[in-house]
Amino acid sequence: QVQLVESGGGLVQPGGSLGLSCVPSGSIFSLEVAGWYRQAPGKERELVATKARYGSPKYADSVKGRFTISRDNAKNLVTLQMNNLKPEDTAVYYCNAVVYGVDYWGKGTLVTVSS
Repeated sequence: QVQLVESGGGLVQPGGSLGLSCVPSGSIFSLEVAGWYRQAPGKERELVATKARYGSPKYADSVKGRFTISRDNAKNLVTLQMNNLKPEDTAVYYCNAVVYGVDYWGKGTLVTVSS
């Protein structure tokens, strides 16, 4: 079973920055498509950013220009760098990856943006 391990969540003030990381544990495998989703209380889970193994990144309009997704394919590491954070960015962030055509999810890490 594929396991995605997330880290980097926490509390940050508006305008601050935070970096999230996601790496698979257990069996060694390659991530076909990887990305980040988030879910705020009372709202649906939404796409934040995604990137195919050799493709260009795609971003939600709400985070474009502020967030950057990157991948280290050799390490199967997926990173989300979040800059100029806003209170509306507050949510649980989930790592997502497609492996052999199947979606896998991390447990989520909480990001709170508050002054």
